[in-house]
This record gives sequence, structure tokens and C-alpha cells, in this order.
Amino acid sequence: MLQLQNVHTYYGNIHALKGISLEINQGEIVTLIGSNGAGKSTTLRTISGITPPRTGQVLFEGKTLNSVPAHKIVSQGISQSPEGRRIFANLTVRENLEMGAFTRNDKAEIASDMDRVFELFPRLKERVAQRGGTLSGGEQQMLAIGRALMSRPRLLLLDEPSMGLAPVLVDLIFEIIQNINNQGTTILVVEQNALMALGIAHRAYVLQTGVIVKAGDAATLREDEDVQKAYLGME
Repeated sequence: MLQLQNVHTYYGNIHALKGISLEINQGEIVTLIGSNGAGKSTTLRTISGITPPRTGQVLFEGKTLNSVPAHKIVSQGISQSPEGRRIFANLTVRENLEMGAFTRNDKAEIASDMDRVFELFPRLKERVAQRGGTLSGGEQQMLAIGRALMSRPRLLLLDEPSMGLAPVLVDLIFEIIQNINNQGTTILVVEQNALMALGIAHRAYVLQTGVIVKAGDAATLREDEDVQKAYLGME
């Protein structure tokens, strides 16, 4: 479904991604793990067109995304729940979700998708008229994921969905991520909580200072001694 082929991405003169290659197959959950500054968020920004690659190819369903503007990439079937949630604080929960469907005009289907979001996140339905900025951190994360789903993506990009959440909410968010995948959405998740991410993913990539240093089956990487020491807190 998605391929990155020898992608180099820069911020000015800073070489953030140094020739990474990865692929995501339809129906998978793939996770990208690594420490702060490894290039995980940059990878998602590269895929979604916010920071296009300087060289290399990003292919979605066989077509290049290199020169496609970010808003057109959403229309083509990729949406992102960004790091830090980035919800619209002054808009209500309903208005935030409607913004997620901004590229669509099929009103009946939009209403159906909003009902689906409320099934996944009942707490959002309870707070549908409440302003986003007054929600708790966990509720804002639910809203950010729900807003991303409102564009009806075939590939969902999740950037640090567990950041700053209480452990009980982390478990809930990861359970919902699995539910979304089971309903047919392919997912690429960037996550510092490597243990949780490797627990739900089919495959994983380990990113270190802009280079992929390990890749493979998530269960296998979870048992990898180097991964355990560097990312799982095991000696």
C-alpha cells in the first residue's frame, strides 16, 4: 500500500531522514519506534506531504506522492493524527470532527462516519457540544484520532497517541487502535511506548538518527536483545 524508497528529507541544511526505505501492506499495523530526534515524526510528515522528501520516492498504492500537496494527499486516502493532538481548541467536538471531513461533500456518509467515531469513542458523544480546549488529555487524543478518521482514510498515521496519558488510558487508546485496524484501516503508528506499540503491531521498524537500523516482525523485535536494552528498559 505504501512504500518509501531511499527517502532523504531535510529541514534546511539539517539532514533528518538519511535514505530510509520501508513498506506497509494493506491491513497491517506497522510501528516505527526510536528515541527522541530519531526522525519518527519527520517520516510521518514526509508521507503526508508537510515536509516532502528532497530525494527518494513516496508511493501510495503505486502512485508517487512526492509533488502532491498535503491536502490532496488527505483526499487520496491518508490522514494523520499529529503529535500533541493539535485539535481546534475553540471549536466544539462536533465541529472538530466536521473539520476532519473538510475534503468531503457526501453528507449522509459523513454523518455515518461521525456515528462510527462516537461508537469508538463514546466519551466524545457525551461531550459533543463541548469546546475541544476544555477536554482532558485523553479525550483530546480521542478527538484527534476521531478527526483523522473523518476523512475516511485507507491509511491512518498516528503520531505518539499515548503521549502524556495515564496508563489506563494508554491501554484504552491501543485497544481502540486495534479495533480501527480490525474494521479495515491500515495503520502506521509512531510511538515512544515501544512495548505497547510492538504488542499491537504486525511489523516494526527501528529508526536511529534518520536511519532504519532494524526491521521485521513485531513479536520478533520485541524479543531482540538490542531493542530490549534501548527501547524496552530491559537489561
